[in-house]
Amino acid sequence: MSSDAPAPPQAGSTRGQRQLPRRIYPYRILGMGLGGLPILLVLHQIGAPAGDYGLLAFTSLLWPHVAWLIAQRSRDPFRAELRSLAVDSALAGFWVPLMHFNALPSVLLLTVATADKISTGVRGLWLRAIPGMLMALAAAGLATGFSAQPQTTLAVLLACLPLLVIHTLAVSLGSYRLVRRVQGQNQQLEALSRVDALTGLPNRRHWQDRAESLLLANLRECQPATLLLLDIDHFKKINDQYGHMAGDDVLRGLARLIREHAGSQAQIGRLGGDEFAVALPSATIKAIATAEDLRAAAGSISSEAAPDLRCSLSIGIAAASRSTPDLRAWIDAADRALYEAKRTGRNRIHADTPDAIAGVADSTLAPCTQDM
Repeated sequence: MSSDAPAPPQAGSTRGQRQLPRRIYPYRILGMGLGGLPILLVLHQIGAPAGDYGLLAFTSLLWPHVAWLIAQRSRDPFRAELRSLAVDSALAGFWVPLMHFNALPSVLLLTVATADKISTGVRGLWLRAIPGMLMALAAAGLATGFSAQPQTTLAVLLACLPLLVIHTLAVSLGSYRLVRRVQGQNQQLEALSRVDALTGLPNRRHWQDRAESLLLANLRECQPATLLLLDIDHFKKINDQYGHMAGDDVLRGLARLIREHAGSQAQIGRLGGDEFAVALPSATIKAIATAEDLRAAAGSISSEAAPDLRCSLSIGIAAASRSTPDLRAWIDAADRALYEAKRTGRNRIHADTPDAIAGVADSTLAPCTQDM
């Protein structure tokens, strides 16, 4: 008889094992109850003994709850549930001879019982259940002398429809909800794989994809693009002196400042450690102004774990140009500028075009023809 609920492919996982009995319980109640309708009608038509009706009452009304209690009281609910699932299939096979092989309900019970094992997602369960189903069918057949009345009346056919329609739709709806939940979880995992957990900024890989698109726009469409690499001065000393909680506060604070000052079109990312990258769709002069705003605002970064902590930034700037044909070259140019900012005293900005820092650069010059 039908009993099983849909389950995810990872039903064998620890969480899936815990949830399997709870997931199957309502479907077993529905399937066993609806499956009892055609059996009851067939028993009446063939003049079955009273004991068969008692067995039907147990199968349709009591067994779902017995299986639930067995799983709840077992030290291994998952294994107990697997055994109950095998019993479900055996019961389906057992009722076929008791119905004198009435064609439609017999085929329906065996098919739905097998399909339900497949829908659990437990690998190979339906195959493991078949021997028990066949043994139960053989045992009941021997007890009844394999008496056969395969004709299905219209009344029995109609009694099969609730199991065929209602239970099938219920299982399908459960599977649909499961798929949607898994899709949502996959989307969340995908989003998490793109985001740095501490700062909430795109991680290095995701930032590189976005920055590369910006660089390609510069090369193909003559759009301005400038890269800023930011490094917190003496960050290791901050961690050593104030602790890693304070260091984490500094990183989160810097991420917040970058979001506030860089603008909605900027491609921001944490490259790792205390190094951040900002790819701006703007010419060098505007990018330098943004960098100066960030450098000046760095002093406002604070930590409850270290009230006297003060921060400063070193920033390297590189404009996209013919000398930066790919992302690696662009990052290298900004990294060289960052190194110069550190070498010359820290807490300052440095552009890979020295004149730009003095304001000599011509901001009206087409960005794809300039090297600033």
